[in-house]
Amino acid sequence: MLNYLWAAMILIGVVTGMCTGRMAEVSEGFVEASKEAVDLCLTMLGIMAVWTGVLKIARKAGLLEKMAHWLRPVIHWLFPEIEPDHPAGAYISTNFVANILGLGWAATPAGLEAMKALGSVEEEKAKQHRPHFEKGTASSEMCTFLVMNISSLQLIPVSIIAYRSQYGSSNPTLITGPAIAATMVSTAAGAVFCLIMSARDRRRLRRRMGR
Repeated sequence: MLNYLWAAMILIGVVTGMCTGRMAEVSEGFVEASKEAVDLCLTMLGIMAVWTGVLKIARKAGLLEKMAHWLRPVIHWLFPEIEPDHPAGAYISTNFVANILGLGWAATPAGLEAMKALGSVEEEKAKQHRPHFEKGTASSEMCTFLVMNISSLQLIPVSIIAYRSQYGSSNPTLITGPAIAATMVSTAAGAVFCLIMSARDRRRLRRRMGR
């Protein structure tokens, strides 16, 4: 869908430039935007390389494992139906830690693995012939993980700092405080919403099983 939207906007821009006799400005805009895109990609590539290296060092030093251990009570609170030793818990913890550190690109692989592991949990429940868990349908745990991943708390908004630096901000790190406050609110709101919806789903399941 996004590809169609971008293609439509580009086409509208070109047609408008042709109709108004401003194709020179359109061509110049294409060149400038292409140059800016390359510069931004190079900037983000360097920052991504640095922070991915930091994350790898933290993993080898055991820091990620310690942080994941600290998050276990939170993981159990948000995902009560996942066994403590299930692989999904480790992937979810790694994803949360990477997001908290502002490493969204590093969180993606762990997030994909977490979704696969949660999918296996879903299949295990489907084998038990429980009507609430139908194969091919996102479970409450998968929805909760998605919401928490999107609204994740960030202590170091690396991407936003990089963008601000790229576009000439005099103090790129000034966004850190507001970003922490905003993501704290979004994370709290997401957690409350997921807990309410999960409790509602469990009540529905109990009523169905009671029948």
